Amino acid sequence: MSDSERHAMKMAKKKAARDKIMATKTDEKGLIVVHTGKGKGKSSAAFGMIFRHIAHGMKCGVVQFIKGGMSTGERDLILGKFSDICSFHTMGEGFTWETQDRDRDTEMAQAAWEKAKELIRDESNRMVLLDEINIALRYDYIDVNEVVTFLVEEKPAMTHVVMTGRNAKDDLIEIADLVTEMELVKHPFRSGVKAQIGVEF
Repeated sequence: MSDSERHAMKMAKKKAARDKIMATKTDEKGLIVVHTGKGKGKSSAAFGMIFRHIAHGMKCGVVQFIKGGMSTGERDLILGKFSDICSFHTMGEGFTWETQDRDRDTEMAQAAWEKAKELIRDESNRMVLLDEINIALRYDYIDVNEVVTFLVEEKPAMTHVVMTGRNAKDDLIEIADLVTEMELVKHPFRSGVKAQIGVEF
């Protein structure tokens, strides 16, 4: 038997096993998704899902909890081309070490959470991205118990909610359907390279 024939037989067995597994996966539900960890790509991965929704003509929304008024590719594209299908709300005023005002940061995070709840309650939104909410939760600008209770009790059954940011709280991870931890292996920032347009923002 040739290598090609052996490979074909091996792949046929794999396909049969995979098809058998896939036949049992029939449920659909709105997922709670968490992207966390020290590595780059948490928000980028989440925006990839938002752009998939836009591409499929499905209404969605974004609430940015920390990032301030700085122009980003994702925000500019959505506001410029897709604001009819994706509502975009930048509620933060920058990272906490820039604002240095806990009361103001708390106030802005609370306002962002109110907007998030409004978007999630609207069943016409198939996905809502809560970008950097984990940072707001980490500093207790928002009560994690309130977020968990809301998601468990009030999130519509078919709405996906995606949450990003380092140091996701254990209570959030516990209720999530999908959790990905981005691991930092190497980053150009450590070599003195600044954040660059098209890569970081």
